[in-house]
Amino acid sequence: MTLQDKLSQYKTEGRAILAANFYNYETLAGILKAAKELDEPVILQLSESSINYLGLEVAAKLARAGLSQFGVEGWLHLDHGASPELALRCLDAGFDSVMIDGSEKPFEENIRITRKVVEMARSFGANVEAELGFIAKLGQDEDIDGFTKPEQARDFVAQTGINALAVAIGTAHGFYKQEPKLDLERLSQINAITPVPLVLHGGSGIPDEMLRNAIKRGIVKVNLATDSKNAFMKELKNVLFNSDEIDLRKTFPPAIDAVKKLIINKMQLVSMK
Repeated sequence: MTLQDKLSQYKTEGRAILAANFYNYETLAGILKAAKELDEPVILQLSESSINYLGLEVAAKLARAGLSQFGVEGWLHLDHGASPELALRCLDAGFDSVMIDGSEKPFEENIRITRKVVEMARSFGANVEAELGFIAKLGQDEDIDGFTKPEQARDFVAQTGINALAVAIGTAHGFYKQEPKLDLERLSQINAITPVPLVLHGGSGIPDEMLRNAIKRGIVKVNLATDSKNAFMKELKNVLFNSDEIDLRKTFPPAIDAVKKLIINKMQLVSMK
């Protein structure tokens, strides 16, 4: 099943799929162990910085091998691609899905570069996600008012032909300074006039009930990154602080399990079971 078909299915069913970023084998293993245990599908995400760290070919093959080894239904997605050129490299490497992020560009330019990626992805049969509105990235001001406008979202989807739209309704990337307050009414309005599945970025740190309400109002894909890194590093630091062990094969498994536990909780939450 293509990711486009899975997202459409979940939109109809009122469920969401977890899209989790991985950074190395260990975080990938934690994600896949959780998906295997719950028999849930998962979207494996790589940001440009992770691709630069791992190398594109290694990262793509690592994800494919992991999905096969653990017997998990999943897809590989470029998260926050900054350029059509990077998107094309990922498509050539076998990614199932790419995100082109022109959200900080003027509306017309965002449409132009997004449409270009949609046209490129067509021959690969790949899913394309784009973003409209301002979702604060690490180091950016979370208080900037850049929420997605419903009518603009409708026009953006129609003019680009994207398969999924990331919306700005009050989330942010990274740790929240205070509990986020999502504009759920705005989300309902966007969902009512926008035919494609909607994506929630900044899924780390959102209260469970608020996240469930967002899914009920149209969110089909929930991104998770910061929480995974945090769970992994906190447990690894704890292991290293309390031990002189230098064998990575002994120090990493508890951190892998911490990621697995986190992902299980998030998957159970977003699947709405």
